[in-house]
Amino acid sequence: MIKDFNFYAPTRVVFGKKSEEQLPQLIKANGGTRVLVHYGGGSARRSGLLDKVEQMLNEAGIYFVELGGVVPNPLLSKVEEGIALCRQEQVDFILAVGGGSVIDSAKAIGYGVGYAGDVWDFWEGKAVPAQCLPIGVMLTIPAAGSEMSSSCVITKDEGLLKRGINSDLCRCRFCIMNPERTYTLPAYQTAAGATDIMMHTMERYFSKYEDMTLTDAIAEALLRTVKDCALEVLKNPEDYRLRAQIMWAGSLAHNDLTECGTEKDFATHRLEHELSALFGVTHGAGLAALWGSWARYVLPQHVSRFVRFAVNVMGVENDFAHPVETAIKGIESIERFYRAIGMPTSIPELIGRSATDEEIEVMVDKASRGHTITLGAMQVLNTDDMAAIYRMANQ
Repeated sequence: MIKDFNFYAPTRVVFGKKSEEQLPQLIKANGGTRVLVHYGGGSARRSGLLDKVEQMLNEAGIYFVELGGVVPNPLLSKVEEGIALCRQEQVDFILAVGGGSVIDSAKAIGYGVGYAGDVWDFWEGKAVPAQCLPIGVMLTIPAAGSEMSSSCVITKDEGLLKRGINSDLCRCRFCIMNPERTYTLPAYQTAAGATDIMMHTMERYFSKYEDMTLTDAIAEALLRTVKDCALEVLKNPEDYRLRAQIMWAGSLAHNDLTECGTEKDFATHRLEHELSALFGVTHGAGLAALWGSWARYVLPQHVSRFVRFAVNVMGVENDFAHPVETAIKGIESIERFYRAIGMPTSIPELIGRSATDEEIEVMVDKASRGHTITLGAMQVLNTDDMAAIYRMANQ
């Protein structure tokens, strides 16, 4: 069975070593006259990238203000600060300089500037975005894929509630990608980013719709490429070819291309959101810590899909007489890959201890919105299922 789909990917991608030089004309082409330059920590300044952005905007006569300080798992408080600044400065365009956290923060600001209520209403389901300021991206961290996606994930400081929403209104107008800007990424961040990229694809690949062969083949090629490049780039961090493959894969993994004709599951993502919100861990690492347990939990009902993954992605020899064993070898193989690039495969490895029963209950309660929703699509998870997966990952 093939699911009907509507593929929409309006973001202009400008890719290459000199791509940054096109920034001023891209902003002007999208109506930008008063720009918020939004970024994270000090690395954007230390690398010289912010200085270059400021110089280009000044030379082009484009007015801008800046707001830094975005943290991993971006916070609502920073979004509210950005909304206030944009209103004060009459900003009409937002430039996100960074990775997924900065881009998601920019999207949330874009939603909130023209909204009269509390911007968190969108993540609570009390309101639906009706507009968003135009957003452009200068990507420095390939991982989240937010530069080409319709998603936006924000954490509310009070209660550490991590929520995501989707709307085509926030899709970025353009994304500038220069792989050279990723040369100095720490090894851990590179590995976590590669894990997130692969997981965005796997969350769509593991679907109850198994007849879209072309989409599956695209997904498998993407997964193999990122896996191979991640292992090599940790040895050769300034290899342009390797960095370019990973950077482009990050966008393709989350622009819905690998969802055409299938249906995304994203249960592992939703479970991980509560893990990173509660413990402040890196998102990609949290995904690695949980996925193997989710996979083993749902495997009995979806053996053929896991066999295909094992054979076509992980290179496991197909034992036709024992398909479950082939499937399990595929799960074990990707866990070996995670460990080879420095990623955890359990909660204790991730946070340095086991989560308490009370912490697991908190994560289940938040993931299920107070036991009111289920997770997943390939296999629907209720609260008992969620708790069981957390406990499996906690061993």
